[in-house]
Amino acid sequence: MSSSDLEQLCAHVNEKIGNIKKILSLRNLGQEPTLKTLLNKIGDEIIVVNELLNKFELEIQYQEQTNISLKELCDSLEEDFKDVQHLKENIPSHLPQVTVTQSLVNGPDLDTEEPVKVEEPAPTKKPPKEQRIIKEMPFITTDEFNGVPAYMKSRLTYCQINDVIKEINKAVISKYKILRQPKASMNSVTRNLYHRFINEETKDTKGQYFIVEADIKEFTTLKADKRFHVILNILRHCRRLSEVRGGGLTRYVIT
Repeated sequence: MSSSDLEQLCAHVNEKIGNIKKILSLRNLGQEPTLKTLLNKIGDEIIVVNELLNKFELEIQYQEQTNISLKELCDSLEEDFKDVQHLKENIPSHLPQVTVTQSLVNGPDLDTEEPVKVEEPAPTKKPPKEQRIIKEMPFITTDEFNGVPAYMKSRLTYCQINDVIKEINKAVISKYKILRQPKASMNSVTRNLYHRFINEETKDTKGQYFIVEADIKEFTTLKADKRFHVILNILRHCRRLSEVRGGGLTRYVIT
């Protein structure tokens, strides 16, 4: 071993010994009554700073998501502008004229006083039956989010709550598409889901759109954990949904 390596090893060992001495010194200081109050205050300040850093981190994540959305919107607007510019630069000089066919021509041998037989128009096809729109939960606004009590929001962000709304709407649409699907076109899995949906209906949910936790697991990637139920409380506070309980089930009704 060279002398330089030995010196580096000695310096490293001395540094470790110095750190141990500092730790022991700080531990002894913590036992002194005069310094204990000061150390407790420092600990409280560290907790406050840590919470502030967590809020900064969430705000940065929100701003990053906003920037991504704005960039996508900007790219889309640029594409639309290019299309409009192309149309503007390529307007044809002569547009085709619409030809009008005469239904009556006064010939020399035609008696104008004779009543003309008007052909009845062919019956039009019956328009297809209008599909009922599946009710979806509206996203919360920034004003509504700011009006939610701080204890209820915890560290949740505006975007995180609306992301859950998006997944809930996905489950609602998937469920009610199955309920409106012809039974003859259902496979065994879809038929089992259909019967479960029917069995979960009650007189209180008649005519309402609702889902249960099983639908969340079936049609989304959400987990029905503590965070999910905190967001449900916020959605109830913002009057986006209500609960109907019965038969061991909680039904989340879209309001």
